[in-house]
Amino acid sequence: MVSPDDQELSVAIRNARSPAWSVRAAAGRQLAVSDRIHEVADVLHHLLLDTQDTAVTSQTAEALLARKDTVGLRHVLLARSYAAEPSTADEIQAALACDPDWMTTEGADRLIKQLRELVTDGDDGVGDEAQRILAGIRPREEWARGQDNDTL
Repeated sequence: MVSPDDQELSVAIRNARSPAWSVRAAAGRQLAVSDRIHEVADVLHHLLLDTQDTAVTSQTAEALLARKDTVGLRHVLLARSYAAEPSTADEIQAALACDPDWMTTEGADRLIKQLRELVTDGDDGVGDEAQRILAGIRPREEWARGQDNDTL
């Protein structure tokens, strides 16, 4: 007998191949929050690099980043390193750059910690993407000093 979780996962995997972008995007959101994310890594990667509609890419990336864990971030960085289509790369980059959680001190600290961990990832693409983002982040001391010098 197939458990309800297995059945839901099977449906989401099947929906990831749907001709309808909205069905693929929903599958990406559902698979991104799965406790069995490692089992669906290839499907998520395919959805992140969807060549038919960038909405599938962005919604899957946003759902993975909403996990707030290193696993979700790693999937997004891996896809960013593989993105050959400029529009796909732009959507993934937008999801990374516009994550509202990273605008908070707690979220930024978590992001930096996760990126530092991913710099040494076994996949060079993930490590390179993590390093690229880290290189663009100003240290807290620097932006705090800048706020002290700002005048209103």
